[in-house]
Order: sequence, then C-alpha cells, then structure tokens
Amino acid sequence: MTGGGDRFVGRVYRAHNPRWSFSPASGAGAAKHGGRFNRPGVAALYTSSRYELAITEAHHGLPFKLQPLTIVGYEVDHADILDLSSTVARRTAGIHFDELAAPWELMAFEGRQPPGWILADRLIEQGVGGIIVPSFAAHAPVEGYNIVFWNWRPEPPRQVCVIDDENRLPADGSSWQ
Repeated sequence: MTGGGDRFVGRVYRAHNPRWSFSPASGAGAAKHGGRFNRPGVAALYTSSRYELAITEAHHGLPFKLQPLTIVGYEVDHADILDLSSTVARRTAGIHFDELAAPWELMAFEGRQPPGWILADRLIEQGVGGIIVPSFAAHAPVEGYNIVFWNWRPEPPRQVCVIDDENRLPADGSSWQ
C-alpha cells in the first residue's frame, strides 16, 4: 500500500492545555509521551470530528474534572487517510477492533508493545498519513470519531491547518513564564 487511500476534507477539533496554545499543530506532546496510536518519539496530532468529543478526549472521559482548555479548529484537506471507524473498513484493512481498543497505557507501563503502536508503525511505513477511529474515552458522545494524523502540513495534499483568522492564539510560550 502506498498512501492512506481516502481523502478527508472537513473540519476537526482539538482541546489543548492552554499552556501549549501557541503551537496547536505541533504533535510534540504526543511525540514526548506517546499515545494510543503513536509510540514516544513519533509525532501525532489527535483530533476529533466534534468539539464536544475533543473536550471529552482531553479529559479522558472524566466528566467531573474539567480543567481549562483551549479549543482549536482545523481545516483539513488530507489525501492519505485510512478510515478504520467501521467494522467493514477494519475488515477490508485487515485490522481487528482489539488492536484499536487495547489498554495501551497499561501495556506501555508494563513494558509491552501496545497493538496501536505496532499498527501505527506499519501504516506510517506504508505511507498512510492518518487514521479515522472511534473514540475510546469513557462517556464519549456516540456520534463522532477521532482522526489521528502522523503526516500533516498546512497545505494540501496533507493539509491540517489551524483556524485562527483573528490571530487569537499566542505567538509563543512567553506568557507562561
């Protein structure tokens, strides 16, 4: 397989810790800590199709622990997205739901390779730029999905561009010092 196959055009959202609002498209936090679909050292941008889902994802589904967030929207026109949100799509791609839903944090803590990391490594090597997946956060809204980007830039064919027409986001992190 070369490239991810499907083109995704639309708007997605991410809820950021305000401390990092000056760099909402970096993927550096995911690279530092790893995530469900990226091992530490691999940049990834985790986004959601709905802002309510982005908030839920940012708080790992803990509804009574809402902390300050910066909600950022992104315009997307990405040519290499693999849709794994449905049973049919996963079957076609030869991917099992268990690979997506595995308790990755526990597995990483125990020194085991989470299946999502192995899957991401394989798909990145094949040229896939991102995946559409269901949410695994507790209390996540039923409607909506997440898109995880591994290869993106501000313009097509792998566009993920921050919406900030009024320049509201800070230019750097100096306000946090």
